[in-house]
Amino acid sequence: MAKLTEQDIINWSGDDYMNADHLEFFKERLLQMQQELLSNANATASHLQEQEATPDPADRATLEEEYALELRTRDRERKLLQKIQSTLRLIEEGSYGYCEDTGEPIGLKRLLARPTASLSVEAQERRERMKRQYAD
Repeated sequence: MAKLTEQDIINWSGDDYMNADHLEFFKERLLQMQQELLSNANATASHLQEQEATPDPADRATLEEEYALELRTRDRERKLLQKIQSTLRLIEEGSYGYCEDTGEPIGLKRLLARPTASLSVEAQERRERMKRQYAD
């Protein structure tokens, strides 16, 4: 079969959930996300190395704030990169697409929106409710 597109995934009505074509589609999507994150990290590293000395304190403060924001963004992306690598391992193991709490299918549309999802919508909502209950 030809490569699946996002529209093919949305329109899927077959019984063979997470077949080889699905796994290949999500693996490619995750690898693309991983590559984008790595190129962002490399761009940030080279950008920070090009830092110029600015004599004006206001300009220097602005630059420092921009760098801090960029580094916070890269830190979030680093965490996402770890999640992507973990998800790629799940694909290799054959357990991708199934809720880690219930073992039920997560759903293709949810995985399209968030390829690193490890919980079904119901399990995620349950966790968030529990978190809110015990956080108060």
